[in-house]
This record gives sequence, structure tokens and C-alpha cells, in this order.
Amino acid sequence: MTAQRILSWTPAAIVFDCDGTLMDTECHWQDARLRALREFGFTPAPGFAERAQGLHYTECGVLMAEEAGHPELGEDLTERLLAHFGALVADRPLTMPGARRLVEQTARFAPLAVASNCPREVVESSLATAGLLDRFAHVVVPDDGLGIRPKPHPDVYLTAARLCGTDPADTLAVEDSHCGIEAAERAGMRILGVGPSPADRTAALVDLWVRSLDEPEVRGWAGDRVPAQILWNRPTMNP
Repeated sequence: MTAQRILSWTPAAIVFDCDGTLMDTECHWQDARLRALREFGFTPAPGFAERAQGLHYTECGVLMAEEAGHPELGEDLTERLLAHFGALVADRPLTMPGARRLVEQTARFAPLAVASNCPREVVESSLATAGLLDRFAHVVVPDDGLGIRPKPHPDVYLTAARLCGTDPADTLAVEDSHCGIEAAERAGMRILGVGPSPADRTAALVDLWVRSLDEPEVRGWAGDRVPAQILWNRPTMNP
């Protein structure tokens, strides 16, 4: 990891993952997966939660069906998974520690976007309920019609950077899962990872890893960017 590539730098744009990064929804996904599997009389195999983290919901439904030994039920399990997840998010939307403050701070010096594997309606609804949606110029999700593939493909991140008018190399990605981090790395972005201590393969792809967006170094980095930008852009006065 190369922390100074983040801490000494002001990105031209910032693209956030949603689930597990901005919104505390991983518990909802776990509950939704369990409920969907139980409806069909299945139980998850050991380690399933780790294998499913960050996957597009359709891929998660297929994985659930395959690991249950009934691949023909992939579409049905996907439908039930999404229904349960939507109900849980609507009932109890939660933001991750430090997410609200970081979004408010960074929105003052860079355009923001969200790149998520979730359906657009779920992302926008959860962010709106949390009072964060209006801080983001763009929300990008997989879209077959537009050729935007889900993470770990880089498409959502590349599209977000393009919509923000920035080069991916000048853009910061904020992510919590290996799947999403791989997508951002393939897009050529610098990466701030967040969550419990990552596996070695994940740590190797990020520039800085923090346990929470509420960490002092993250708060300090974001807070320092606003006055730096204001001073740098101030017109020079003739003596």
C-alpha cells in the first residue's frame, strides 16, 4: 500500500461504492440471502458470505442456486433475494461510520459519483432516505442496454469517471470489497479501501486501507482539501 498517493493528493473526482462503504447494508444482504435460501429449503455453505460479498445481485442468485445444487433455480432465488433486500433496506437504512461526514466534506472540492452493483432504485432510495443522494452528480449501475458490466469489470468506474469529466488516473475510488477494489484497480484509479483488515490479495491493490471512514487520517485529509483548493484558486492581487 502507498498511503501518500492518497494523503498528499487532491483527486479531480471521487467515486464511492454504496453497499458496505456508504450504506451499512451488508447485514441486510446476509439476512436477505438467508431468507431466500430458507424459502427453498436450503442453507448456505460455509464461507458463502465472503464469496458473495460485492457480487452483482444476479450473480449472487446464481451462486446461491449453484451451491445449493439446483442451478435451475438461479432466477427464482435472485428474485426473492432482491425482494427481501429491498424490504430490509426500506425498513432500516443505515449509513456507515464517517460516511456522511466524508461525503459532505469531499462534495466541497470534487464532483462525486456512486458506482454500485445494486439496482439503481435500491441505491437511490437508500441514499435518498439517508439524505445523501443530492450530493452525488451521478449514480452508475450495471446496465446491459448500455453495455455497462458489473464489478469486477471496470465499467461502472470508467463510466463514473467519464460522467464526472475526469481521467480515471485522476479519480479516487472508495471501496470495501475485493470485487469492487478489483474493478477500480482495473479502471486505473487510486483506491481508498475501508473495512476490517483485508486479505493480502486485496491489500495489494489499494493505496490506503482504513477500518472506518471516520478514521482521523481520513477526516484530516478531506478537511485539508477545502482550504487548499480555495487558496490555490484565489486570484493573484496586483501590488
